[in-house]
Order: sequence, then C-alpha cells, then structure tokens
Amino acid sequence: MVDSSSKPYPLLNSDREQSERTAPSAAERELSELFDELRIPLLRYLLGFPLPPHDSEDVIQEAFLSLFQQMRRGSSIQSPRGWLFRAVHHLALKRRLRSRKDLESAATLLTAETSLVDSGLNPEDELLFHRTRARLDAVVRALPEQHRWCLYLRAEGLRYREIGEILNISLGAVCGCLQRSLALISRAVQR
Repeated sequence: MVDSSSKPYPLLNSDREQSERTAPSAAERELSELFDELRIPLLRYLLGFPLPPHDSEDVIQEAFLSLFQQMRRGSSIQSPRGWLFRAVHHLALKRRLRSRKDLESAATLLTAETSLVDSGLNPEDELLFHRTRARLDAVVRALPEQHRWCLYLRAEGLRYREIGEILNISLGAVCGCLQRSLALISRAVQR
C-alpha cells in the first residue's frame, strides 16, 4: 500500500510556506515587466557607447539589479524608466573608462543590421537610401557627444526633463542640443 501522505516530488508538492517564499513579489513582477519593455530600448541606447554586445547586456543587468536593490530598500523611484536610462548611462561610462578598447562602433552595428533587411526598393532607390543613410550616420557621428546622447534618449521616448537628469544638464541645454542636432540632420536629408 502506498502512503498518500508522502510527497514524492518535494518541489512540486512543497508546503504553502515554501511556495510563498519562492513566489515572485509584486515588485519582482513589475521589474520583470519593465525588463521586458525596456531591454531593447536600453540596448539601442548603448549602441552609442563603444561596448561589445555582451558588455551592454551586463550593463543592463547591473542597472536592473541596482533598481531591484533600491526597491527592496524601500526607495521611492518616481520614474523607473528615466532612472534605468540614467543608471545604464553611468554604468556604461564607467565600463568604457575601465576598458578603453577599440571596439566596433555603433555605426558598424547599425550598418550590419540594416544590410540584413531586404528593403524591397529598386536599385536606384536603394542607392539613394544608402547615400542618405551614410550622410545621416556621418552627421550623427560628427555631433558632439552630449548632442548624440540627447538625440538617442529622445528617440527612445524620454522627456526633456528626464534627459537632463540622466545627462546632468539643464532643460535649456537639452532643448538646444536637440534643436541644433535636428537642424543638422534635416539639412543632411535635404541634400
């Protein structure tokens, strides 16, 4: 006779207390959803740093771990999205200062990404597209670093105030950087 009170699968038949300890908290679920939502935008933002993809992934994981630790301590974070972009920015700067290696640039990664996509254009239109894209890439690369960061963060949907907090610059400076950058880009496209 088999004893029905025995638990042949202790992990599946664990007691309620054990399952409560291993069940994700509301904060953990919220953080997981935030990770799913922001991982790709954060990776795109990190393309502006000369970091290899695996380092970018590490930076993002460090930022989320730091956010989780802040939440555990009970810190009130008004804008987790802005907080994460700021944390990723600072962690990437630290990593860049540590390594200082010549790595693939963001333009190379973007070029590789776009070359994999079949645009469906005829050869003339495709040539025109690639020339325009090359001019845009050159203009963006020629921008001062602060202007590029403002542009990247705005492209990710952050508000001017959040960009200013991340880069530690005034709201007026963010506005000026974006206006000058967009004017240069607009002229490059019109050529």
